[in-house]
Amino acid sequence: MRKLVVAFVVLAGFAGLVGIGAVTVLLSGGGGRAGWSSCSSDLGPWGDGQERGERDATTLSAESVDIAQRIIEVGQQRGLPPRAWQIAIQAGKTESNLTNVNYGDRDSLGIFQMRPSMGWGSAQQVTDVDYAINKFYDVLLAVPGWEEMRPGTAAQKVERSAFPLRYHRWEAMAAHLVSTEGNVAGFSGCEDLPSAGVLAGQALQYAHAQLGKPYVWGAAGPNSFDCSGLTQQAWKAAGVEIPKYSQTQYFQGGVHVPLNQAQPGDLVFWGKGRDPRGIHHVALYLGDEQVLHAPQPGESVEVEKLWDGGELLPMVVRPAADTPPEEAAAPAVDGQR
Repeated sequence: MRKLVVAFVVLAGFAGLVGIGAVTVLLSGGGGRAGWSSCSSDLGPWGDGQERGERDATTLSAESVDIAQRIIEVGQQRGLPPRAWQIAIQAGKTESNLTNVNYGDRDSLGIFQMRPSMGWGSAQQVTDVDYAINKFYDVLLAVPGWEEMRPGTAAQKVERSAFPLRYHRWEAMAAHLVSTEGNVAGFSGCEDLPSAGVLAGQALQYAHAQLGKPYVWGAAGPNSFDCSGLTQQAWKAAGVEIPKYSQTQYFQGGVHVPLNQAQPGDLVFWGKGRDPRGIHHVALYLGDEQVLHAPQPGESVEVEKLWDGGELLPMVVRPAADTPPEEAAAPAVDGQR
């Protein structure tokens, strides 16, 4: 719940923010959203696609390529579609750089940093390449609707990481490996999958449809919302999963971008003393110094002029970025599996 602010103060630099006209273009649905299953190769690069995938693949060690090949082979033997291979490769690259490591956070081990203490198998099993790959596939197949998810989102459903967006970083590389090592037709049919701007438009379209619905603390639709419930469900409508609470949305909901570079669909936050640890409110940025949000009890979802009040954070969060930030390819340290 946000603290009521009477005075309207805008931080310096807002003159450079994106205008509301950009939202009109996005909300027109330009490009549409192709379903993941409609992609003819069952792969799907995201953002800059093929070129980045080829470039990232050249950085892999011989061991990593061998493991990627084995992931594909096991998937083929099990009759799984190329999408499943891609998801497993993205997860393995994120968790261990596609290496069969015998260390990790707490008791995390192997390609996918599986934890024996969490029921993934014994230490010997989870460091057996074929066992780990098959176990990953077993859990993936139990995820409802995994075929229609963005591959990194499906990987997160298996891994259950505290940092759900990091799996997207290797999407293009995994698609490239599936294409080259798995002998699957290239990227044809996938190039028009939605960009970050189109996804933001879809999130905002959902949010606009909620205008006038009452604020209820802890609610996440369909008839009422609190601030973070609205932002979570708006981005979910665009196929992007973000955490439920405003503080976790700030720390784990996407890429941090300076406020004066905000784009429509970005998440704007307020916290006591501009401290992320004191965040108490979140809103969707619309452009033209306007936000769409669920304000507080007794009020309804509305569009409002962006305010400061000494609490507006200098960074926004972009849940879907075409190029995620670089991250070290090291075993997971969150221990959430």
